Amino acid sequence: MSATVVILFLAIVILTLVITFFAARKTQTAGDFYTAGGGLTGMQNGLAIAGDYLSAASFLGIAGAIALYGFDGFFYSIGFLIAYLVVLFLVAEPLRNLGKFTLADMINSRFDASKVRGAAALNTITISTFYMVAQLVGAGALIQLLFGIPYWAAVLIVGVMMTIYVLFGGMIATSWVQIVKAVLLMAGMVVMTFLVLLKFNFNIGQMFTDVKSVTAHGEAYLMPGLQYTEPLSTISLMLALVLGTAGLPHILMRFFTVRDAPTARSSVVIATWVIGIFYVLTLFLGFGAAAFVGYENILAANPGGNMAAPLLAQVIGGDILFAFISAVAFATILAVVAGLVLSGASAFAHDLYGQIIKKGKATEREQVRAARYASLAVSVLSIVLALFAQYLNVAFLVSLAFCIAASANLPVILYTIYWKRFNTAGAVTAMLTGLFSALILVSISPSVFSPVEGAALFVGEPIFPLTNPALVSVPLGFLGGYLGTILSKETDMKRYAEVKVKANTGYKRSGVSH
Repeated sequence: MSATVVILFLAIVILTLVITFFAARKTQTAGDFYTAGGGLTGMQNGLAIAGDYLSAASFLGIAGAIALYGFDGFFYSIGFLIAYLVVLFLVAEPLRNLGKFTLADMINSRFDASKVRGAAALNTITISTFYMVAQLVGAGALIQLLFGIPYWAAVLIVGVMMTIYVLFGGMIATSWVQIVKAVLLMAGMVVMTFLVLLKFNFNIGQMFTDVKSVTAHGEAYLMPGLQYTEPLSTISLMLALVLGTAGLPHILMRFFTVRDAPTARSSVVIATWVIGIFYVLTLFLGFGAAAFVGYENILAANPGGNMAAPLLAQVIGGDILFAFISAVAFATILAVVAGLVLSGASAFAHDLYGQIIKKGKATEREQVRAARYASLAVSVLSIVLALFAQYLNVAFLVSLAFCIAASANLPVILYTIYWKRFNTAGAVTAMLTGLFSALILVSISPSVFSPVEGAALFVGEPIFPLTNPALVSVPLGFLGGYLGTILSKETDMKRYAEVKVKANTGYKRSGVSH
């Protein structure tokens, strides 16, 4: 470990702590804590969304997956990028117009029922926890590689850091950490891509030819089916990735940090450009790692392939680039987990405590205090779970979070906005059916059980054949919402008409002037 690594790491940590210090001085109300007071511009929020979205799965997991499995690893890049079209065209503007702090606020704008809010909060906490475990696994592997400390100690370090950001700075600190991280990450990606292309004499055709010869997979490396041999499993994974973003609570919360729907829409456009460029560049990182680091070295550093990008940086740019990329990867993880902690804590403090337990009568001070306690609880739970998931690829872990989001949240969001007949019973049924079907099917899938020792969490034959259950759980979520609605006699067409007007115009939305 060189002094350069330590200095750059400390510089990143100090920078983010300074941001948190100044943000803490501006975080006075619940609105400041949850949504930065709705004061971000489209450019700021677009970069923050990109910073929130480009997680350890994107930077560490996808680069590793492409390096190890070629074309199949690139599926993640394709799915994550296309997902933003779903967000842009179907969700962003209505969500901003109907919500206030959390996803449950948006759904409750139509139903105003504590059981709907409770189910939405449960989904948010579950998805945030799954996603956060993935980030902590990536962080643990990274710091373990850099500093030679035990994995559990590395996870604890990151856990403490992310908790500090949220406890003291709330959404203001989280947003600015994400903006800084997005800029640094894109700079690092561009530099690494340039150096990889330099190695191939800026001949992309030569790069594709060479990677076939340097990997043991040969021609199969550039063909689908190397990792995902079952077509249905591949379709199921892509369904989770494409539809999951529109149900991710920490991404949806970002639309409440701007003043109006047009700004929310411009945020998504900016984020899509940044994210699109990033995912194209992951191809060069993955191929570069395969060619210049090597399959065996990638696996030796981390069985999930999560250290491919930092190792590539060291090979092509020496210790300085290695230190910079590792520090940026660390900032990437810190920014994302801070957003995840905030979304989970907001669901507990605002939805469960503020609206259900206190029936909307909690003071600003009580809500912020409850959010900080909840942040601590969510952090501890995620750290404990991450200690048992050390050898899983972080991109795979995130795909499970996407599956739950697509199954449990997306059906109720779309039904709330677009289906007149939809009612309270349908909303609760959709959320719980999607959530539990995804969790149960994952628990009996090849992701958890494998006859090969070390290939999954447990040794045994899986009952459910698909590694990602979205192909079944997403339709079940929509079906649950449909059946719950038509089997219930409850109806409120007048409320839907009001919601439809607000969703499309923002009229009478809290905080919007006309």
